[in-house]
Amino acid sequence: MIVHPDREDVKEVQVKCPRCGVDLQPTERHKLKVSYCQSCKGMWLEHDELEQLEDEVFDFGDRWKGTLVPRATPTNAKCPECAASLQRFRYRFYDLEMEFCPNQHGYWLDDHEDTRVLELMKQEEADLERKLLVEDKWSAMLRHMHSRSFFSRLKDLFGP
Repeated sequence: MIVHPDREDVKEVQVKCPRCGVDLQPTERHKLKVSYCQSCKGMWLEHDELEQLEDEVFDFGDRWKGTLVPRATPTNAKCPECAASLQRFRYRFYDLEMEFCPNQHGYWLDDHEDTRVLELMKQEEADLERKLLVEDKWSAMLRHMHSRSFFSRLKDLFGP
């Protein structure tokens, strides 16, 4: 069920699963209220909810997440909100494919793809932490190498 707070004439709209056509049911997954298909186990995330899902495990901000949709191709599935053809894409260049509405209504995730997003973002954060730590250590080593004491010791090692 989709709630439209900006429209007074329509408060709630029952939406259908783009895969099997049954009514999507409101449920909570990973602290988010989503529209869930009890038949195929897929779910519809509103446009901002994918970012909220990622932020459950990724604390570095959007700029470090990488490109969300590098390239997309149309599918036969329809957006539950506007009936536009959903676009299939590889999520942030990973081996995870999902669909989005080209009118920015949201994202369709198949069964357990929300959990996969969390796993990928958790790994991305760990990799980024490691990269930043290595860069800090490298910078410290370069500062030390450029210090006067380092060059003095190096000169003493090789003689006059």
